Amino acid sequence: LEECSKIKPNDATVYFELGKNKLALKDYENAYNSFEKATQIDPKNKWFWLGMYDVNYQTKNFNRAIVVVNKLIEFDEIYKEDLVSLYMNTQQFDKALSLINELNDKIGKSDRRELYKMQILSQGKYQNEEIANLIDQINKNPKQELNYVALIRLYSENNEAEKAFEITRKLESEIPTSEWAQVGLFKYYLDLNEGQKAVNSMNIVLASTKMDSKIKHRILNEFLIFVDTNPQFAPDLGKAISYFANDDNIDVAKEIGKYYHNKKQWDKAVQYYEQALKNNSTEDIETNLLLFQAYLETKQFDLLNNKATAMVETFPTQPQFHYFSGLANNQLKQFKKAKEMLEMGMDYVIDDVVLEINFNIQLGEAYNGLGDLKKKELYFSKADELLKTKNK
Repeated sequence: LEECSKIKPNDATVYFELGKNKLALKDYENAYNSFEKATQIDPKNKWFWLGMYDVNYQTKNFNRAIVVVNKLIEFDEIYKEDLVSLYMNTQQFDKALSLINELNDKIGKSDRRELYKMQILSQGKYQNEEIANLIDQINKNPKQELNYVALIRLYSENNEAEKAFEITRKLESEIPTSEWAQVGLFKYYLDLNEGQKAVNSMNIVLASTKMDSKIKHRILNEFLIFVDTNPQFAPDLGKAISYFANDDNIDVAKEIGKYYHNKKQWDKAVQYYEQALKNNSTEDIETNLLLFQAYLETKQFDLLNNKATAMVETFPTQPQFHYFSGLANNQLKQFKKAKEMLEMGMDYVIDDVVLEINFNIQLGEAYNGLGDLKKKELYFSKADELLKTKNK
């Protein structure tokens, strides 16, 4: 090819083929020069420019690539997608954002461009430009729902609640069936303490088959906090949980039970743990243990005894169930049953000092009830020794 270039110094194809060989040999600068020479002889051949672009791409010379891609766009506007990526790589975010908006308007959105856009807008200085663009898009296409959603999100992130609500209202007016409008209205009604209106919006969102589960969970969490100070809406919380009955990712009733558990609101914790076990598996070990603790706190010893004993039959090697059954029997003054259950369960306690201490205390209580003071002292002293060891 080098000999050919001497014989035909004005043959663009020779330089193009030479550039391809140089590129394969990773002789990047000479490859670029060969492709460039080909474009100088025949600037209307797209493939010659693509050769230059390939060199720039492999050497990550993004600034030089921008010049070449702008030339390629004259052949085919599809290369504007490449130009967006190049602007991102060279941190020319203003140009990238402008081009993203242009492409979104002309050919629709793409996942990659939306990802780039999120990256750009995380830098606050570009948000005003995007707000202006979204307002313009809404005015031109008032039935395009996602533009409203994006604008509401930006206003919310900037703590401009009134503007967010204004756009939400406009969305509801233009698209009365919009479920996204109800997301914004729900939050607004909560802030105004208009509980029933918030409930109506929440139920529309939770019933939606289009709405992302993360949004649904967020709304439920916000409503849970609202119900904590507005208990008259507790029945609506129960209905809201029913929308998550088939959620494979999160047991919502159980998580609400934990919320009340941590706040030591035991009656409510019991209610939601029982619902969780009813909705899902009645044999879920963690949920049962949480429920048994709540039964203990609310002194529901009959229930605790019946359910813990049933769980012992299902999971005979789980010592916690023996423990709760023994404790409940002690409280019910059924000391013989308590002793039998605790002695059986003690064999399964391994590397759990706290549980072992509790077993010994309850065994001491059982023997005390049976009038065997010697064994009572034996188990209480074991508990004391373990407690000393634990606190060292």
